[in-house]
Amino acid sequence: MKARTFMMQGNQAVAEGAIDAGCRFFAGYPITPSSEIAEYLSGRLPEVGGRFMQMEDEIAAMGAVIGASLGGMKSMTATSGPGFSLKQENIGFASMTEVPVVIVNVMRGGPSTGLPTMPSQADVMQARWGTHGDHPIIVLAPGGVREAYDLTVQAFNMSEEYRVPVILLLDEIVGHVHEKVTLPAPDELVIIDRKKPTVPPEEYLPYVADETLVPPMANFGEGYRYHVTGLVHDETGFPTNVTEEIEAQLMRLNTKLDRYEDEIIQFEETLTEDAKIGVVAYGSTARSARSALLRARDEDISAGMIRLQTIWPFPTDRIREFARQVSHIVVPELNLGQIAHEVEHAARGEAEVVRINRISGEPIHPDEILAAIKEYW
Repeated sequence: MKARTFMMQGNQAVAEGAIDAGCRFFAGYPITPSSEIAEYLSGRLPEVGGRFMQMEDEIAAMGAVIGASLGGMKSMTATSGPGFSLKQENIGFASMTEVPVVIVNVMRGGPSTGLPTMPSQADVMQARWGTHGDHPIIVLAPGGVREAYDLTVQAFNMSEEYRVPVILLLDEIVGHVHEKVTLPAPDELVIIDRKKPTVPPEEYLPYVADETLVPPMANFGEGYRYHVTGLVHDETGFPTNVTEEIEAQLMRLNTKLDRYEDEIIQFEETLTEDAKIGVVAYGSTARSARSALLRARDEDISAGMIRLQTIWPFPTDRIREFARQVSHIVVPELNLGQIAHEVEHAARGEAEVVRINRISGEPIHPDEILAAIKEYW
């Protein structure tokens, strides 16, 4: 196959990225501003031998994709804020049972039904801490249409490789903006599949991990029968009350991503080498920030930006290093300071963090970011 050029929106790019990553099952419930993902996949999945299911609600949709993944299908669901809230219990179940799934949240304003057609970035903390208990999670945040495709492919790869739920966190602007994109031929992509057991069914223990800390995963229906429970379990998958086994299982669960942070964490730097004023941004707001940054440079202001592509795990070390270089870090975002809080924690007082927040449903204009850069120059 050859590379393909389209005029498409971010939601459609997510859906096409899922297909090319090997997704063959989608379950969801329509909700603005993510509905185009379901609409697109309802036509595309049958063309490639996949299955599309519209469920009765978001809780059922999350359960369905977990079940499909246990059966060996790469699976995805998509929603927005209110539906994302409903999915949290089953996201916790997927975390505890280490079932690879991809969850797309195209953010809109809240709380409750909030602003259905307007952008927000207020689900950042919910993406990390929405389900109860300590648990590992990966959250990726694309800033444009082509990156929505690329990070969807990566979301599936990371989910399969590390056996964790991966959340793709778009905002409404990225989900709905139309851009000309050239997508790679699917056979040019690096695709990662889950690690399979190398022992016969009678010797298989579903939660025995090797030095990678990621247990091999057998698919239901292939002769391997094992127990799956949201309760803390031992290596057999059955519940345990043995404190040593509880500690070992939960510590492995919560530390397995630490080993791979250098592979997981991604960010893009623009003009940071000599920067004296810093910007940290993500999603659609980073587009405004980039415009402001370039205009600042035109006025001989040494500003530089780190654009987050991975939100969680958070790139604490790089932000701390950046804070030692600059006097101020401007953090524009469509919430009341969720990533700014993390930047402040990472900076540890090395640089002053300047917040630009908006919760009205309107985007942040480059002029506002430029004004903040100039104020602290």
